[in-house]
Amino acid sequence: MPKTQEKEFERYLKKYEALIIKVARVYSHGAENQKDLIQEIVLQLWRAFPKYSADRGVSTWTYRIALNVSISYLRKESSRRRREEEYSQNQSRQTDNCDPIDDRLKILYRFIHTLNATDKALMLLFLEGCKNKEIAKIMGVTPGVVSTKIYRIKAQLKVYFESIESN
Repeated sequence: MPKTQEKEFERYLKKYEALIIKVARVYSHGAENQKDLIQEIVLQLWRAFPKYSADRGVSTWTYRIALNVSISYLRKESSRRRREEEYSQNQSRQTDNCDPIDDRLKILYRFIHTLNATDKALMLLFLEGCKNKEIAKIMGVTPGVVSTKIYRIKAQLKVYFESIESN
């Protein structure tokens, strides 16, 4: 895109930023999903901007792209959530088939399923016996971050086990 068109796009984006945010709020759940959706809308607007024809209304054109991107995003998101739920159900069935001796293992897996994606990966690597330096390299963080996160997750796990045992 030529520099003049880049500047034009920046001005356009500032003018229609509120519209984009409004559409993203309606079609997303949570701040992170909203940011992702806004980013996707802006990307698609950027790609389509050189083809924009002045005979169409700018706000109509913006709404059309923002809504189409949002609807596609919503479909992908619901499909992803459905796959995650199926995976969780399969994991529960797998852990439920363990021997009674493995009750603590079932509890551990249930706990791991409550973690966010990054912490799940971290725990998986930790439980596989990887060293902090190796985990840090794989995850793209410092060994100090790995140590801190593992310490915090262990503390959460201890509380989780205690709450289960007290029930």
